[in-house]
Amino acid sequence: MPSLILVIVIFFSSFTFADEAGLFAAADSEVEAQVELFEFASPEHQKRAIELAKSLRCPQCQNQNLVESNSPIAKDLRLIVFEKINAGQDEQQVIDFMTARYGEFVLYKPSFRLTNALLWLSPILLLIGFILFSLKSVRSSSNQE
Repeated sequence: MPSLILVIVIFFSSFTFADEAGLFAAADSEVEAQVELFEFASPEHQKRAIELAKSLRCPQCQNQNLVESNSPIAKDLRLIVFEKINAGQDEQQVIDFMTARYGEFVLYKPSFRLTNALLWLSPILLLIGFILFSLKSVRSSSNQE
């Protein structure tokens, strides 16, 4: 029972620390208002910007895109995407800007390069290795009978 009380005290004190450290701080109200009330030049710009923001990963919330995330950095990046698309830049220019600043981590579908070839090829290599190991095991068990 005392350990349960200790766990509860530690749990709630972590929220106090996180709040004091500003870990759960929202983006300032000006940025939040700009993102929520952003006006596009045309409905096509709005559609392009939202689709692009959906294809970019939030650097803080690793499993959410910029549209789904409410983190301060996601709101800032959403505003940048909206402004750049509204200014007439195409999707590739915005993607190049984001990857130059945050790396390919912000892309849900990173490009195939020599530096990440193992990441792309490892599932195929593992599957081939599993098939070869299975065939070898089946053949050796049939030879022993």
